[in-house]
Amino acid sequence: MVKLASARDFRTYGPGLTKNRYEYLNAGLYLLASIVLVVGFVAQLSSEARWGLALIIPAYAAILLVNLHDLLAHLAGIDFRLPLMAFDPQLAFVEFAVPLVQIPGTLLGFIGLLFLFIQEEKGHEYFKLEKHALKMLVAGPVLWVIGSIHNSCQIYERADGHVQILQQCVYIPFLMGSLSFMLSAILNYHEQSDIDHGIQLLGRTWIWLGIFGSLMFFIGGLTNLIKVFKMQQMNGMRLEKLRGGAHERLLNAREGRVPLILDLEQQTISHQPQETKPTLPVPTPYKDVLIGQTKS
Repeated sequence: MVKLASARDFRTYGPGLTKNRYEYLNAGLYLLASIVLVVGFVAQLSSEARWGLALIIPAYAAILLVNLHDLLAHLAGIDFRLPLMAFDPQLAFVEFAVPLVQIPGTLLGFIGLLFLFIQEEKGHEYFKLEKHALKMLVAGPVLWVIGSIHNSCQIYERADGHVQILQQCVYIPFLMGSLSFMLSAILNYHEQSDIDHGIQLLGRTWIWLGIFGSLMFFIGGLTNLIKVFKMQQMNGMRLEKLRGGAHERLLNAREGRVPLILDLEQQTISHQPQETKPTLPVPTPYKDVLIGQTKS
């Protein structure tokens, strides 16, 4: 679902060692958010359900921040040069499409839960927000599922096999968790009656399936942190490159060099021997001939 995990080495979080630190911070923040999410759903089973909702809302905000940071890191990795996506379809349909779908999905879930929390705190003054909140709780996980499906379509041709296994262990729990959240929201939407308001709109089905989905996110986040550690230890030597020439073009543009093909063509032209043309005798004008004969 939510955290886009990639085994390609073009994503950039900053220069030098800052890149590694932000990579760990990004993965650690998502893992922490998944733990808070599990605790919040479990707290929903207690008599003080509002405290559980008060934990779930910040967890959604942290997940939203992680996805936004991931998108910015992908853009920074190609120097914000969107035309480079034409050289790598996976760059457009996976690395960029996934966070672009996950961000509004997480935002819808955050706003929906916030509406229900406001309804619980303010009493029966915001009945109109409840219907919108339940619809948002359904739409958000649907976008999560779409993003998870996109994320599972990543194709690696030259990445290390160990990295690819870790990658699959990341996106499979995310997909299962997204499906669990979507199913819980749909069932909860059809189970509610007109007498329920506020937190009472979040029934037991939503809570138990939410606990399962949160555990899947925790497993995916933990595996993602392990994968980040492995990738940092490998120093990017066994990761997938941008396919189709996008990575090479980016590096050449950063170093101010011309493309390799043009460079080879210029070298070929410069090394070709120049043809020597025979010099022909300049013809003597007829007037000069007559003058020479007269003087002789």
